[in-house]
Amino acid sequence: MTNSYDAIVLGAGHNGLILQAYLGQLGLRTICLERRATLGGGLTTTEFPAASGFWHNTHSFFHRGVTEQPWYQELGLQQRGARYIEPDLNVALICPNGRSVQWWKDTDRTISSFAEISPQDAATLHSWQERFQSIVQEILIPESQQPPLPPDVRRRQLEKTDDGRLLLSTSQLSPLEFVEREFEHPTVKAALLFFNGLREVDLRLPGFGHHIPALLAAERFAQMCVGGSQQLACALARTVRETGGNIELNAAPRQICVEAGRVTGVETESGDLLRAGLVVSSLNPQQTFLELLDARYVPQQWRQQAEQYHYNLLAPLFALYVNLDAPPHYQAAEHTPHLDEALMVILGLDRVEQFHEILLHHEKGTFPPSVLWGSCPTRFDPSQAPPGQHTAFMWEKLPYKLHAEAGHWDQLKRDHGQKLLKTWQQYAPNLAASAGDWFTQSPLDTERTLVNMRYGDLLVGSFDRGQIGYHRPFPGAGHYRGHLPGLYLCGSSCHPGGNITGLPGYNCAQVLRADLRLN
Repeated sequence: MTNSYDAIVLGAGHNGLILQAYLGQLGLRTICLERRATLGGGLTTTEFPAASGFWHNTHSFFHRGVTEQPWYQELGLQQRGARYIEPDLNVALICPNGRSVQWWKDTDRTISSFAEISPQDAATLHSWQERFQSIVQEILIPESQQPPLPPDVRRRQLEKTDDGRLLLSTSQLSPLEFVEREFEHPTVKAALLFFNGLREVDLRLPGFGHHIPALLAAERFAQMCVGGSQQLACALARTVRETGGNIELNAAPRQICVEAGRVTGVETESGDLLRAGLVVSSLNPQQTFLELLDARYVPQQWRQQAEQYHYNLLAPLFALYVNLDAPPHYQAAEHTPHLDEALMVILGLDRVEQFHEILLHHEKGTFPPSVLWGSCPTRFDPSQAPPGQHTAFMWEKLPYKLHAEAGHWDQLKRDHGQKLLKTWQQYAPNLAASAGDWFTQSPLDTERTLVNMRYGDLLVGSFDRGQIGYHRPFPGAGHYRGHLPGLYLCGSSCHPGGNITGLPGYNCAQVLRADLRLN
């Protein structure tokens, strides 16, 4: 079978669907090919196989500031079923000694929480929050929502203003260097690093020191999608179909077709030939440039850079998903009652040195001391479980290669799930009686389910080795354009990177609109 389209999108994750929706609005005839039976990529919401009505978000749950993203508003996603909840107590870190640090939507309450541990750190927190407000609003947010500038051009522009110079000087530090320089209490340092969302990367990396004060000033909080994370993907699919776009599931691409030096379409694994003058890949660089393109059509330098594309050592997740008769009740809530109402709960973290320990264990392929974070979605959205029942989960950063081999996970994940549940019960003893059926997901399971997330890397590529901004995924490919006419990139391996931001897809749409000279 041969069909013709204006554009073919590879991968029905949220970036691919956002890009396809915008192309449809511009009047292009589009089709998206997704190798899996479900759309959304990491936005998967799975019904518990042995107990109907219990829904679990198995890859993505905490969506920071999604409702503030331009594509969410421009595509009318709330009206199409993607509604979000943003609890006032956004994050609570519960220390082993029962003390806690809270991150509230109300800045004053956040600072008050930090002041209970360290008044000096609370004052520093407030100072950086004020200093970075204009930087976030006038520099960082606009930079994330447009194609990146070449580094030398960006630097020259930033050097012209006080805000730009402060951003540059702060960026020279690593997140770890920043908190060590600016804060004094070990729990405050650990909390800031974790709240910042840098759980997936090496905190020693220079160039990211500005992320901490940016977090303080951004006022973008963790959110959850009503009905499960996959509702965001479903809303995007509705938008795509309203513009005439087609989404084909169970349709794996075999190769990107090239004729006369430009892309001409895609051949699927089932033998269908789809013709199009545009092919947009949301896949990782190895899939796009090494697996789907014949070697004769890829310059040697691009092949080498794709082969050397680097993934995050710390990104893989181990996950425990539990069906409950009652939501977790934390012992620490006896002294701080509102802790049970936190959207995200972090357990087992109280000193910055734990990040070094976790890194060492990842390098060795062994189990680090447990640092957990998770939520009870049904506390806020009862629709994700049967009446009167609940679902909850805890995540943990664990090595992809366990004892030197990823395959060891198949033998060890059940036992580790039991251990994780027991650790969780130390903070919430009522789980011993309320917990019912449960299942786990290892880093290897992630890779098997979502092959785009190589080595279980949820961010689809690290930010070291220069894989950032204009050079993400690698030099020459950092502006959403491939090396061939008609080939474009829109996945998490593009600027600004992974997580549920939708900005790689949004930014690629801007590039395509300009290249095609469409309004």
